Amino acid sequence: MSGAREEDTAKAADGAHPASAADSSDALPEQEPADTSGALPEQELTVESRHWDAFDSEVRATGYLTMVRRLPWLIGHGLRLSWQASRRDTAAALIAGVSAAVLTSFGLLATNGALESLLTGGPTRERVQEAVPSLVWLAVIITVRGALQLAVDWLQQRLVPQVEQTALLSLFAVVGRVDLVALDDPDFHDQVQRAQERGAGSTGRMVGVTLSIATALFGMVAVAGTLALLHPVLVPLVLLAALPPAWASVRSARESYGMYSSVAALYRREQVVRQLLADREPAAELRAFGMRDFLMREFRGVQQAVCDRLLQLAGKQIRFQGQGQALGGIATFAIYLALGLLLVSGRIPFAAAGTALVAVRTAQQILTGLTHSVNTAYEDGLYVSDFLALRDDIAPRRITNGTRTLPASFTHVTARDVTFTYPAADSPAVQGVDLDLRRGEVVALVGENGSGKTTLAKIIAGLYLPDAGEVRYDGISTAEADRDGLPSLVAPVPQAFVRWPLTVRDNITLGAPGDEARVRGAASEAGADGFIETLPRGYDTLLDRSFKEGRDLSGGQWQRLAIARGFYRDTPLLICDEPTSALDARAEHALFERIKALAHGRTVLLITHRLASVRMADRIYVLEQGRLHEHGTHTELMARHGLYHELYTLQASAYRSD
Repeated sequence: MSGAREEDTAKAADGAHPASAADSSDALPEQEPADTSGALPEQELTVESRHWDAFDSEVRATGYLTMVRRLPWLIGHGLRLSWQASRRDTAAALIAGVSAAVLTSFGLLATNGALESLLTGGPTRERVQEAVPSLVWLAVIITVRGALQLAVDWLQQRLVPQVEQTALLSLFAVVGRVDLVALDDPDFHDQVQRAQERGAGSTGRMVGVTLSIATALFGMVAVAGTLALLHPVLVPLVLLAALPPAWASVRSARESYGMYSSVAALYRREQVVRQLLADREPAAELRAFGMRDFLMREFRGVQQAVCDRLLQLAGKQIRFQGQGQALGGIATFAIYLALGLLLVSGRIPFAAAGTALVAVRTAQQILTGLTHSVNTAYEDGLYVSDFLALRDDIAPRRITNGTRTLPASFTHVTARDVTFTYPAADSPAVQGVDLDLRRGEVVALVGENGSGKTTLAKIIAGLYLPDAGEVRYDGISTAEADRDGLPSLVAPVPQAFVRWPLTVRDNITLGAPGDEARVRGAASEAGADGFIETLPRGYDTLLDRSFKEGRDLSGGQWQRLAIARGFYRDTPLLICDEPTSALDARAEHALFERIKALAHGRTVLLITHRLASVRMADRIYVLEQGRLHEHGTHTELMARHGLYHELYTLQASAYRSD
């Protein structure tokens, strides 16, 4: 259990990033580190708790009897997941487990037969000879049973990654069909994160422990059935002997689970500081500001706090194990006493008593493993339940596709009285906006930060459906259309573009069929061909420095690649959102000239703060706090002396001579 918890916390820490530490770490426990020399006070480390803390608390507060009552559901659901992943491996694992359990029963019977032969009257040599067949059968049974158990373990190892893969593929398949606005809902986003981080992995582990539980139950039935044949009173005696070590195992595992849950924040914080000390990205500022000693002190303080908790855990686990051994000794004495009374009274023979002792040890091993498995299955079952609940929540959030087919091209895109509000937002991001795009035009969206420009562009692209109003492509509303056809109509160049860890070519094509001439043409139009040719493998260079021979690009080079993506798609509508924010003045001028040339055959929706570049636009829409403030040509808007005139004049004043 402790190993699993360490793995979980390590995985959580690996997902942390120095820039997002405050978003990903946990609220720390109240206990202060033993050595706080130079470390920050603990309250300064306290950040938002993990979204699965509620489940961790539920596991710690749940009694073992509750887990046992839920056992049928856990086993049934675990087997269904396993069956979906691989029917062959699941069936083979169950057959091997049942066979191993049956052989356990035969092994006890063979042991009893051998003891009867050895303990009956007659010369020693004859008794040994009579026991040989039973001993041979016992050796064969032990060998075959061991092979079957190895087969069960091997099949479990095969099934776990298959189930995780099946779960993740199903998750990504359904999430990929969710309306984009759903991912802007914090609660739904957290649910998706839970499913990805814990749910999918829990499905694989749950299948493994389910097969372990099934095998253990078969084994316990086999042991109990065999002992019932020898004498019915032996069955409760075996359970009595097996319960104390199982109890100690559960208490120790629970304590370990609770400890690792409480220090998960410390592990995550340790990983964050470790990355700050060793990674390339913060290295320059770390040296420039002399932060190394400061971070070393914090790292030492966090590690000391973890060490203190581990020492506390070790003491508690030793205490529980000692209590389990003491109770187990008392229970074993009770068994020996009961067996002695049965022998004295003549109710069982010596051979049955010897077999009972072997069965006690076997049952203890099986029940201890069963206890661990049930505990783990219950914990994973909570995350699996949450994983499955996501499917129900996704249904009403799926992309709503209409039946009307969008035109292969268009002459006119209209937005009328468009209003849109993000989930959990207090006010609309866009409200009552009208807009027109005609083929061959360059239309600009301008306004201050937060005015709704990017949101409106996503609505035009069909990524969001408006809460009110509508967007029409040649008269076909996006709410009525099959939106799967929109990628062939719209190519976005987003402001927050993704730096895909793929090759240069794949960063341009993004999964579309790769035409080499078009790839190179798009790169040339975006001004990216020059630096691409200097890369070690040209268009086949991997843009990820974490891999051998991988490379990274400057901000301006990445932006040129993002622009090349839009040019490569060659769609009727190109949406450019701040396409020159990382470009130098010469590159910016060249790009706007290229955008102007594109307008002869395509429609361009341009979002930019560089108002000098929108003078060439056919029409300019000025947004303010989500509403359309004014629109017209550059000349018309300047003559009105409104918001556009104010913003343009402010920018122009920076270039005027004193």
